[in-house]
Amino acid sequence: MKLARYLFVLMFISKGYAVFGDTVNFTGGNIIIGKYLEIFEDKSGKMTFNQVVKEKDFRQSTDNTPNMGLSQSIFWIRFTLANKTSNSDLYLELAHPMIRDCELLELNGKKTQSIRYHEYDNFNVRKVKHQNLIFRLEIEPDHQKCYYLRVKGSNQVILPMILRNQENFLESSQLSETINGIFTGIIIVMVLYNLFIYFSTSDKSYLFYVLYVLSVGLAQTALSGYAFKYIWPNSPQFNAVATVWFSGFAGIFAMLFVKNFLQLREKWPFGIIIINVIIALYSSTGLLNLAGFELLSYRAVDIAGVVGAVGLFIVGFKLSKENYRPAKLFLTAWTLFLLGLFLLVLRNINILPYNALTTYTMQLGSIMEVVLLSIALADKINIFKREREESQAQALRVSMENEKIILEQNAFLEKSVNERTAELQFANRELNTALTQLKDTQTQLIDSEKMASLGQLTAGIAHEINNPINFVSSNIRPLRRDIDDVLEILDSYDDIRQVDSIESLQNKINEIEQLKEELDLDYIKTELGTLLKGMEDGASRTVEIVKGLKIFSRVDEADLNLANINEGIESTLIILNYQMGNSIELVKDLGNIPSIECYAGKINQVFMNILTNSIYALLKEKHENSKPTIWVKSWLMDPEHIAISLRDNGPGMKPEVRAKIFEPFFTTKQVGDGTGLGLSIVFKIIEVHQGNIQVNTEVGKGTEFLITLPVKRKMRPIQEFNEQ
Repeated sequence: MKLARYLFVLMFISKGYAVFGDTVNFTGGNIIIGKYLEIFEDKSGKMTFNQVVKEKDFRQSTDNTPNMGLSQSIFWIRFTLANKTSNSDLYLELAHPMIRDCELLELNGKKTQSIRYHEYDNFNVRKVKHQNLIFRLEIEPDHQKCYYLRVKGSNQVILPMILRNQENFLESSQLSETINGIFTGIIIVMVLYNLFIYFSTSDKSYLFYVLYVLSVGLAQTALSGYAFKYIWPNSPQFNAVATVWFSGFAGIFAMLFVKNFLQLREKWPFGIIIINVIIALYSSTGLLNLAGFELLSYRAVDIAGVVGAVGLFIVGFKLSKENYRPAKLFLTAWTLFLLGLFLLVLRNINILPYNALTTYTMQLGSIMEVVLLSIALADKINIFKREREESQAQALRVSMENEKIILEQNAFLEKSVNERTAELQFANRELNTALTQLKDTQTQLIDSEKMASLGQLTAGIAHEINNPINFVSSNIRPLRRDIDDVLEILDSYDDIRQVDSIESLQNKINEIEQLKEELDLDYIKTELGTLLKGMEDGASRTVEIVKGLKIFSRVDEADLNLANINEGIESTLIILNYQMGNSIELVKDLGNIPSIECYAGKINQVFMNILTNSIYALLKEKHENSKPTIWVKSWLMDPEHIAISLRDNGPGMKPEVRAKIFEPFFTTKQVGDGTGLGLSIVFKIIEVHQGNIQVNTEVGKGTEFLITLPVKRKMRPIQEFNEQ
């Protein structure tokens, strides 16, 4: 039997395959096989398996967890496993999921069997559904096999390789699931709890804290392989860059949280510079990754992490020395996180052993950090509450002192006030008397102006509505006559029912036909249509006039509303049409303008007052060379303003008259023809609407009023228009 085994080994040697390095004698439990590995670095990345098998530059590993650092090389690891148990199923775990390409090759005589994992494979293609890379090996009891492991990392290449039997593998997986489930649960609770507080307080510190905790949770979950297993199993491309991106986000949100939470703008402005530099470093990680510099982006994460750790420690230590309580709590939380990270680094460089405790130190440090930061945020609210109470107490004390001073001053000032009050009361009575007289005079003038406007309105409407009403009235008599004739014919048809013989029926029909000829039924039909059409036109004209009156006299003038200025112009011209008659020619050019925000009734009054003055001036002046004409034009000046031009070819105004036309009570009309308030009211209305009115006039050539109004007022006026 021994001879057969010896020959079997010789056969391997003769074929070029041999047992290399120290053999791993697996007797059960968990074995970290790092020191049993032989490692060869293929810097070119192009060597084939047959070439590697013949390679003599393999070096023996001296570490339990070989660490190759950041490298783009391909590493070949060879080792020999001897199964000293009674079970042939063994599990080899590569407990570092951030491996880009991994292939395990088994030597079996001249045949090579392989198991391969690639970072762009979906999670579901894995034979063993585990967050780490698991190789299920079949080695018969008391047999051994030689393996080659081809590895290419996406970032730092660490090789924590653990050999287990099935029972230990299941126990380890269950422990890992439990710990990561607790970690994930705490992260979710912290996110939801602090997000609720953010919506309640609107404090940005809570928002940045939530984003930081969420980013840290996703980065840790991606780094441990659980994100690929549970969150995005069908997105291997995203999984390949998730660690870089979420690490970058975690760093950025951590800096924003510190800037806001520690109030660096007030406490230490120089600290903002440190924070901004760290934010720039973390931002560069994602930019480098997008640009295709993958290895450099991982290096940038490491640099940003080191600078960030030192920078935040400096900021926290500086403010803690000033006895700033939030800084002390932050420094404690940050120190615990760094301690967990430091222990993980010590494990990766083989200073600390690779076990369950050192494996989860970073998660433990992160949990302690987020919990302490949450406590710090809650403590911050209590601090603000105490400061507010102290501020209120201080304000109350100052208020009471001020009240005492005021009472003392009141006693001194009361006598002076009483003396001065007597003088002011006398002057006030004099002013009230003068003001009452002025108001009475103003009221009388305004009432006079209103009555004049009302007279114009009444006369205009009466004149305009008289014609269509007369047209309807004059058609009533012929309409009634034609209806009586038609009814007479219908009565004759009704008598047919009383006829009892065919001969009498024929006679009755002949009589009806003779009656139709006498009454000329065809003419009656034509006349009925004509009369009804005329009455319909008269009624339509009446409706149009009433609509114009309604537009002119807008009852909602106390409120700002959108109004069509062209409709207001048309309604005003309808009312003034009787004054112009055939003596004045009207030229309208109303453009396509939007509705504007205004007091529609007051704007119509502007048109009425200006056009009334134009009509008065045109009818008073004799025109020998041209017919009196009024031009009315509207257009959109710019997207925010409209313009209205009211122009006539009247006598115009002298400069000294032009300078006074908007003054109250100034008029050039004869006594009894006007009060001098019309254009004063116009100016006030345009001013309230935040518009502009410009007068262009020249003696002998006419006058133009150019009005500019905003489509929408930018702000409410200080005072609204009030006639009284």
